[in-house]
Amino acid sequence: MASLQVSGVTVSFGGNRALDGVALTAEAGRVTGLIGPNGAGKSTLFDVASGLRRPSSGQVRLDGRDVTRARPSARARHGLARTFQRLELFGRLSVRDNLLVAAELGPERRRAEQVVTEILHRLDLTDVADTSPDALPTGVGRLVEVGRALAIRPKVLLLDEPAAGQDAEETERFAELLRALTEDGTAVVLVEHDMSLVMAVCDEVYVLDLGKIIAVGPPEVIRSDETVLAAYLGDA
Repeated sequence: MASLQVSGVTVSFGGNRALDGVALTAEAGRVTGLIGPNGAGKSTLFDVASGLRRPSSGQVRLDGRDVTRARPSARARHGLARTFQRLELFGRLSVRDNLLVAAELGPERRRAEQVVTEILHRLDLTDVADTSPDALPTGVGRLVEVGRALAIRPKVLLLDEPAAGQDAEETERFAELLRALTEDGTAVVLVEHDMSLVMAVCDEVYVLDLGKIIAVGPPEVIRSDETVLAAYLGDA
């Protein structure tokens, strides 16, 4: 059974359809890519999946449970976490405390401090644990946001441009992290403009353009799809 299933989702802003009958499935233990030009509707789809925006029509299911009308907090309790295209960290808290806020709301809240210590080590953030995120480079700040999402022990992890601001070495380590997460059984959905990262780590890629899915398939197929090349990759 799919960990996340989005079916027939439509979102309208006035007379404009930001999403038009979009369907996407993310399975446990796999990285699912979601790519497309700016304004295609990728972040809007994440907003629908995470409960920040209610669709005009369609359905969102987590592990078979209909959560279309559930609040974001309820979806988090059911195992869904996300990051944002724009960093959304608590600047007045340390890196450690940013993670602790999430861990204390997660299923392992009784051992929250231990969970945070494990994540800091896993993401190589121990040396900056007591630093404010505002003092960190953007690439490291994005790792902090990923760490905060991991602190609730998600079954489904939505990542919105997590590699933005990372250098080549940081991106390679991040690719290794994504592979490790899928080995743990996490379903990862990755929105990313770094096509080398997408093609290296994704098991399946959805291409969104003007609010519609125009192609779905493994990276090697998407890379050579004429429709995708015309809409996006040809200009990347």
